[in-house]
Amino acid sequence: MDGYHKSVLLKEVIENLSVLRNSWYIDATLGDGGYSLEILKKGGKVVGIDADPEALERTRERLKKEGINKEDYILVEGNFSRLDEIIGELRWFGEFRGIVFDLGVSSLQLEKAEKGFSFLREGPLDMRMSPDLSVKAADLINGLNRGELEKLFWVYGEFRDKRVVDAIIEYRSRKPIQTTLELAGIIERAVGGRKKGDTHPATTIFQALRIAVNDELNSLKEGLEGAFERLTIGGRIAVVSFHSLEDRIVKNFFKDLEEKGEGEVLTKKPITPIEEEIRQNPRSRSAKLRILEKR
Repeated sequence: MDGYHKSVLLKEVIENLSVLRNSWYIDATLGDGGYSLEILKKGGKVVGIDADPEALERTRERLKKEGINKEDYILVEGNFSRLDEIIGELRWFGEFRGIVFDLGVSSLQLEKAEKGFSFLREGPLDMRMSPDLSVKAADLINGLNRGELEKLFWVYGEFRDKRVVDAIIEYRSRKPIQTTLELAGIIERAVGGRKKGDTHPATTIFQALRIAVNDELNSLKEGLEGAFERLTIGGRIAVVSFHSLEDRIVKNFFKDLEEKGEGEVLTKKPITPIEEEIRQNPRSRSAKLRILEKR
């Protein structure tokens, strides 16, 4: 075990990108560089983008250990919503043969308590992918009114149990909610505990807060538009999503391009992990991969 986050559907993504030697690719959600490393090993070149400076540093060290030529990759700090702008700032005039998005949170981010993504670890209610963002999850939990909380949990988490909002408002009337385990406990008590084998009741609430804090859905729409602009004819976009809201955005974006004759959807049904991958990496179970080729 090398300690790096395991990229989901790695084999399927790389196969569908059809990597060509000396062609350039964008890894829009670099993380620990799993996709980038495989593209580079096949002779491709990569621009890697990530909002987390720590992820960039880990990948830089990883590629160095693998003996990858520094001239074959460029690593850039930024949110993929600015993809087109980021590439422009590099004074880049060429187009890209392939672009990959992995919309999941990396294992290392989940396990890092101070990031505040996990309801299983004690940490501050933060959830910012980038330290440059100003609003934290605690600001939303403690600052939004009843209606705003209900809307946030429904729109971004598809969660409608009003007992949770009641419990949050009652608790924060006595003291601010500041930690992950504090919030997870409030949620669990509100719904009467966790039934054996069920998903933890905090899962969708934490997902909703993470999406809101990082403006993930709008970022995805903007990132896909920027990616398509930078893609060469015959180039492909591969997107791995992990919940229905993201998948719907990707599906509709690809469908619109196909209807306009500007792209061909290569995955009429999304590609999902095989049982072996789910056994090795349980977090991959909800992953869906969609591929579009530019026309």
